[in-house]
Amino acid sequence: MTIFNCVTIYTVLILLLYQINCHPQEMTEEINSIIREEFTNDAEIIFSKYRLLKNQKNEIENKVKQKFHSDFVYLYKIKNNEKPIGYAILDNVYGKSLPITFLVLFDLKGNIKSSHIVKYREQYGGAVKNKNWNDQFVGRNSDSSFEVGKNINSISGATISVNSVTKGIKKLTLLIKEIIDLEQ
Repeated sequence: MTIFNCVTIYTVLILLLYQINCHPQEMTEEINSIIREEFTNDAEIIFSKYRLLKNQKNEIENKVKQKFHSDFVYLYKIKNNEKPIGYAILDNVYGKSLPITFLVLFDLKGNIKSSHIVKYREQYGGAVKNKNWNDQFVGRNSDSSFEVGKNINSISGATISVNSVTKGIKKLTLLIKEIIDLEQ
């Protein structure tokens, strides 16, 4: 293998890793736009990197049967006139082989206001980005059932993505409940 080939492979790997682990700062405008559209244009958005406690992470993963992508999620607290009006959490789940970055917005009681696929990296299964498919999560919370094929629609050709995103959203409903309970 020539030095040129090694450098090329190395460069491609670095670019691929950069794309896979895309930091939300690069998606900030899109995320803020989604939050403001759902809540209010005057919303104050307070961003933090929320580190999952080990026991909290393990408990949620065991309930949902899906691991968190990392030891943290990105938490957005939304306020209007200094009064809390909601939350949003940005996280990743794995599709077939690459992460799917998604955002779930919640009201103050932990009910889903909306869900959005912010970055879809797979070649197939992108139908989970569809607004109509995401709308079926509206109103659900940590007590809701998230059963694909029963109360969550499956999508032909997107089985892995549907199951992965559905479990990811369920995980965030359990996490936001804990976050809200801690703040009260």
